[in-house]
Amino acid sequence: MRSKFVNYINRALLCGIALTGPFGCTEFLKEQAPSNLTPDSFYTIPDHAEAALASTYASLRFMGDGAGIFSSNWQLLEALTGTSTTETAQNSDLNNLYGLVHDGNTAHVVNYWNGLYRVIANANQVIEKVPGITPMDAAQKTKIIGEARFLRASAYFTAVRLWGNIPLITKPQTAASDDFLPARAAQEDVYKVIVDDLLVAEAAGLAWMDASGRVNLAAVKTQLAKVYLTMAGFPLSKGASHYKLAADKALEVITYANANPSTINLFTTYDDVHRESTENRVEHLFMLQYNTTVAGNPMDNFFPNFKPVTYNGPGGTGSSVPTAAFYNSYEPGDLRTKDQAGYFYTTYFTNGNGAPFALGAPYVFKHFNRTANGTAGVAGSRQNNLNVPQIRFAETLLIYAEAQNEVGSPTQAAYDAFKRIRDRATLTTPALGAYTQATFREAVWRERWRELCYEQITWFDMVRLRKVYNEKTNGFDNFVGHINLSSNQALQEKHLLLPLPKQELLNNPNLKTQNPGYPGV
Repeated sequence: MRSKFVNYINRALLCGIALTGPFGCTEFLKEQAPSNLTPDSFYTIPDHAEAALASTYASLRFMGDGAGIFSSNWQLLEALTGTSTTETAQNSDLNNLYGLVHDGNTAHVVNYWNGLYRVIANANQVIEKVPGITPMDAAQKTKIIGEARFLRASAYFTAVRLWGNIPLITKPQTAASDDFLPARAAQEDVYKVIVDDLLVAEAAGLAWMDASGRVNLAAVKTQLAKVYLTMAGFPLSKGASHYKLAADKALEVITYANANPSTINLFTTYDDVHRESTENRVEHLFMLQYNTTVAGNPMDNFFPNFKPVTYNGPGGTGSSVPTAAFYNSYEPGDLRTKDQAGYFYTTYFTNGNGAPFALGAPYVFKHFNRTANGTAGVAGSRQNNLNVPQIRFAETLLIYAEAQNEVGSPTQAAYDAFKRIRDRATLTTPALGAYTQATFREAVWRERWRELCYEQITWFDMVRLRKVYNEKTNGFDNFVGHINLSSNQALQEKHLLLPLPKQELLNNPNLKTQNPGYPGV
């Protein structure tokens, strides 16, 4: 099944499915010439549904696409956090993000907007067209629609957190559509669609895990828990009711995992977080799928600048490196900071597999593929097929610990979930009785910063909490006024949202005004 779906994805990319125009891959087509196909005539057999869904999955990869020299789209959500800096400084857009002077022309902002709405457009086609395919197995149809609803919900979840009120499009569009130039919908309305989509996906008959990389039930439930957790915080401020919803949904995953520890669990080593053989398994509940026959892993901008850590020798990367302050904020003895055992390395092997050498500083190796790049005495394959994690079971545990604590106080179950993260890091955790609700809250937040760093999660925590980890005090500052040590610049109220892309404002007058604090058109 996995190879069949991978083939669908490969065909989707190689044939360039747009689903808003002609489709030119003849393998799926028997009745009509490819040049005559339209979205209306394409969706006629089950293979068309699978191919269209594969195209939607493939469109998720915009996150790793390039954003100019020495930069990728994913860096948007890292540069703003203050936990990373750059060694290259050759990309003006990336520098603007680090300096908190980005605007509606910044490439990463524009690319994220376009990429997310491309996912939404492709998902809308699947959701609208697949129900009419006859004959088609009902369970297959329900599953495909459920997966598409998850993908649409996830895209909207990212978009609403980045821009606030955004266009809400739930049907395929053409130039003749009434909402071809859509206005911005209230965040409350966007979240309603997100929750509805995830509830449909939850009931779609998905397996708890899926080694092929397709959406699974554990991912859906964790994403739903994350949505509820976000709704409990700013800006919707739903409070206790949604903290409970988040805790209950995360607990469903934890309960299943406890009964099936070989299926869902924490990995025993941090190496497993970035090992090809563990992709889509155990801790990895959902990942972006990469294979060099179609698209290779896009995280190379974490490599140290002009240091020979791969088979390529010295390479000009290093556009995202950890700040010394953030690295040094980890507790003494934290395994996550131990060289070549955790998420940061301070040494590696010359050209990937030669003599060891000191890097001169800690670097992020959380997404480093030893199989592709080489390791001690073993040459790399030069094929970086490593997937990029989107949802890990570690996050499920931390969602539960935080949300359950907010319901009243730290319970034994919340403490146990939190302690599992610290146990893997070989840290001693004070007894449950040593915590108050307030101290446990900040303890969980610190673990989120340290466990989930550099996975495009931290920025969203900063926005929903209106709090930022202070590496100097080990406490949390208010968002507005916090100094990002990567640039010594203070976060402002306007930074809680991104600016709308300038070209979107020019093309669509119904978007009205720019987000507060940013220059208009």
